[in-house]
Amino acid sequence: MRHDHAAAFTGLVDLAAADLGGRVLDVTDEFFAEAAGMLKAGPAVFLPDEYTDRGKWMDGWESRRKRVVGHDHCTIALGARGVIRGVDLDTSHFLGNHAPFASIEAAPSAEGPWTEVLAQVPLRPGSQNLFAIQDAGVYSHVRLHIYPDGGVARLRIYGVVEPDLERAPEVDEVTAAHRKDGEVDLAAVRNGGVALACSDSFFGPMNNLIAPGRAANMGGGWETRRRRSPTFLQESDWILLQLAARGTLGLLEIDTNHFKGNYADRFSLMGIDAPPVDGKAPRITDLLARDDWQPITPETKLEAHTRHFYRDQLQARGPFTHLRLFIYPDGGISRLRAWGTRA
Repeated sequence: MRHDHAAAFTGLVDLAAADLGGRVLDVTDEFFAEAAGMLKAGPAVFLPDEYTDRGKWMDGWESRRKRVVGHDHCTIALGARGVIRGVDLDTSHFLGNHAPFASIEAAPSAEGPWTEVLAQVPLRPGSQNLFAIQDAGVYSHVRLHIYPDGGVARLRIYGVVEPDLERAPEVDEVTAAHRKDGEVDLAAVRNGGVALACSDSFFGPMNNLIAPGRAANMGGGWETRRRRSPTFLQESDWILLQLAARGTLGLLEIDTNHFKGNYADRFSLMGIDAPPVDGKAPRITDLLARDDWQPITPETKLEAHTRHFYRDQLQARGPFTHLRLFIYPDGGISRLRAWGTRA
């Protein structure tokens, strides 16, 4: 599926995304469409001839028409706790049936206390509705209120993950055979890693590369479009990652899961130690232009639909704050794991 290029808050993570572990805990009414649909990846779709025994099928959350006083609401456990910087209340395809007003509360746990982070605002039908959030709290749950009823296609809760690198890392048997005790995934989005920029993300968004678990299908990875220039075999795409913490690398995992006829043929990795100065992170353009990037791996051949592990092959280990992955000439990679220790 082609990646959604709709407007978003760049450099931030959708804390509520189902792919990150976001889930609906309770909802007052989901007669026409289940609230879990709001957390799905990708843009909402419209099927003009699709109906259920309850009415028109819609991609998102839709409650029935209110016939009593009150309004509907939905409580969501975020996939990762963090500071909320912006929200997108997307009403795509909801035209005569969209929720006309909404507000959002947030809490550090399911028990509360609840804080209103977005006061009641009007929503436009069939549109993205973007709102900046001015709140420094760290939250794990949100509650969306819609007034009085209606539909919301997608809910995006953009923010900065509050890392918890002390908790036991999530590893499966394959990774456990390579990982050493004490190593954490410094790039993982759940630990606070974030994709800052890339050359192209036509078929798969940047943060897919550092998402939890293994991708369920090809759409769950990072994939660039096909290069068509006469010199495409000598060209490359790239992605810039900010690590969850300044750290030293021990083990690198590159997974091309599900990418078979379109996997990245080769890759290389570079790292840089560029911590904030006076509390300010370096600008992306300045970061990319710096000449103190260190090669971590040389240009290395990849295989289709395979997990690759590199430890002894690493030429530099850091400490690093950022990584830059190059793929040659184009294609897809499902996951990158940068196992190491905090500096």
